[in-house]
Amino acid sequence: MVLRFVGIDPNTGGGNCPAVWVDDEKQEIVFQGWKPDEVTAERCAQDSPLPETEGIVRLPYRMAEIIRKALDDAAEGS
Repeated sequence: MVLRFVGIDPNTGGGNCPAVWVDDEKQEIVFQGWKPDEVTAERCAQDSPLPETEGIVRLPYRMAEIIRKALDDAAEGS
């Protein structure tokens, strides 16, 4: 698997999460972020039940530009 690093939350000081990658082979965007609290997880489950094989992460608005770049990179790769 080859993940192409797109960016990390500019407020992390260069370590830990959140971060974003693009997987051109699988045509997926990979997010690393904070696990949701129970209230958030329950609210999300109201719209889309969460199976064991999936997860929810929280990313800050300040990462919007990094996420847009990942989407642009993914569109170029497809």
